[in-house]
Amino acid sequence: MSITNEKKQEIIKAYGLNPGDTGSPEVQIAIWTAEINNLIEHFKTHAKDTHSRLGLMKKVSRRRHLLDYLKGKSESRYQDLIKKLDLRK
Repeated sequence: MSITNEKKQEIIKAYGLNPGDTGSPEVQIAIWTAEINNLIEHFKTHAKDTHSRLGLMKKVSRRRHLLDYLKGKSESRYQDLIKKLDLRK
């Protein structure tokens, strides 16, 4: 249910501030988003998997904290990331 190493490297290239950047909030939020989307697909076929649902809630919470941090740090970077990841409906 986690993302592959290749997919993670693609995300790092797309959202990183420089090559090999794995610690910036943008990269971390993008990785969490990919994992969350992967879990949502899992729940379409395994609706009663409550253990994985707990993991999903933890990931959503961590992403929310990172988004709050980024918003406090730089509003423009936050808005750009929200648009790129299509998080707000």
